[in-house]
Amino acid sequence: MPRQARAAQTVASIVEAAAQILEKGGLAAFTTNAVAERAGVSIGTLYQYFSNKNALLMALARGEMEAALREVGRALQGEGDPSVEGRVRAMVRAIVHAFRGRQRARKAVIQALLSQESGLALMAPVAAFISRAGETIGRGPNSLLGALTREQVFVLSRALMGVVRAAVLEEQPFLASRGFEDEIVRMIVAYLGAIIEAADPDPDRTRA
Repeated sequence: MPRQARAAQTVASIVEAAAQILEKGGLAAFTTNAVAERAGVSIGTLYQYFSNKNALLMALARGEMEAALREVGRALQGEGDPSVEGRVRAMVRAIVHAFRGRQRARKAVIQALLSQESGLALMAPVAAFISRAGETIGRGPNSLLGALTREQVFVLSRALMGVVRAAVLEEQPFLASRGFEDEIVRMIVAYLGAIIEAADPDPDRTRA
């Protein structure tokens, strides 16, 4: 166990160093030697855990996405504000603030993943998560996704991820602003409201 704990700590240190390098210098500064030096490990130690810098990028992306998915899961379950708008806002906030505000590091990771076929599978993890959530979340009056078809889940999830990804790649200064969050929430809530109204035009039920 002590050996496993040390290995886990070493991996965490390397991944954190990678994020710091990317945030400071982007992909141009991202080399395994630079990461090893920042993490305080030998290059041989780094290669024990990561075969190359692409593997390190994938590990960084996977870790950050898993953290975001945990936040999205709590949002969809309604652990905070259980209303539809409250859950949508919490979900949007979790995705927008992935990578703990490291906008340059996030852009570098997205650029790297888009350039390699193996990375494309990680570009829509939130979409896949939302699709699965639609099958498991309760279908009560505050249900968020239970009534959506596969086509609707696809459109909703891609619209959300596409807007956030474009803002990251274009380095929009409003990425983490409340105004940007408000507009995404407005888009999703309006879409959900239109679906609910089309399925059941009863205005009392729609407001629920």
